[in-house]
Amino acid sequence: MEENFELVDKFGRKHNYLRISLTERCNLRCTYCMPPEGVELGPKSQYMTADEILDIASEFVAMGVTKIRLTGGEPLIRKDFEQILRSLASLKVEIAITSNAVILDKYLDLFKELGVKNLNLSLDSLHKDKFSTITRRNYFDKVMANIQLFLAEGFKLKINTVLMKGFNEEEIIPFIEWAKDKDLHVRFIEFMPFDGNNWNMDKMVSLAEIQTIVKNHYPQEQVLRIADKPNDTAKNFKIEGYKGTFAVISSVTNPFCDSCNRIRLTSDGKLKNCLFSGGESDLLTTLRAGGSIKKLILQNLAQKLKVRSGKNTLEDFKNEDWHKTNRSMVRIGG
Repeated sequence: MEENFELVDKFGRKHNYLRISLTERCNLRCTYCMPPEGVELGPKSQYMTADEILDIASEFVAMGVTKIRLTGGEPLIRKDFEQILRSLASLKVEIAITSNAVILDKYLDLFKELGVKNLNLSLDSLHKDKFSTITRRNYFDKVMANIQLFLAEGFKLKINTVLMKGFNEEEIIPFIEWAKDKDLHVRFIEFMPFDGNNWNMDKMVSLAEIQTIVKNHYPQEQVLRIADKPNDTAKNFKIEGYKGTFAVISSVTNPFCDSCNRIRLTSDGKLKNCLFSGGESDLLTTLRAGGSIKKLILQNLAQKLKVRSGKNTLEDFKNEDWHKTNRSMVRIGG
């Protein structure tokens, strides 16, 4: 596999991790992910079918991909989700899923059957009222029940928490304490700019601020740094004696671009080589025309820039025009 590995960019980064968005639809309306008015959905024919997802994924696997993550929107609300999952499982790669956990229990038996054990679940507050405020929906009890269910069933759960100043940064310590006696990995994520989410620097809780909050609460010798895995997006920690762990994903202030191994496929079949990239390659149109998508994949990867699609400094993030050149998060895939 290594000798024939083709998904290498000009900086020598090997890309063996494909994130596939199954849908732009979602049963929540999270403020940092979706504009208040929602997103305009195209006709059904605009989006990849289950067979097309398998065809494109198979090409990536042949080129060296060993892990596929299914995202959305909310991937579990797609009616043919089970068909898609079963077909991708036949590729003999690691399958992971990102979900908001609202209907997670519906697929418990399927996940167990196919050996899907790694789930990233979104939860931005431990308070029911705040959950409703940020998601614009009232599914808090359902989400919490499903997290408990999947923990009891032995699944490896990562909890993704987007921090926003003035809203939930005071929950950093409660989240760590919540995971104290649970096999949970809580990941605090810096608020990132996308089209329609009204991002600005003042709303962001940075890596440095998170570390200060943690160190002001716990004795310094009890805050332990955990060795990061290769290609990890997060800086990992634990409190001595705690079962659960926590991490910070600092895509804005302290990115992980040097070790990036990810490439993204949107639900309408466009390839993005970076979360922050406005540029895309249309794989679906070529596939439907009977052409080879391999050349497009390699061309797209060759254009990948060294850091955050060319946003090299924090000052670059203050350019509001740039935010509008990218999709909203729900249309990229979480």
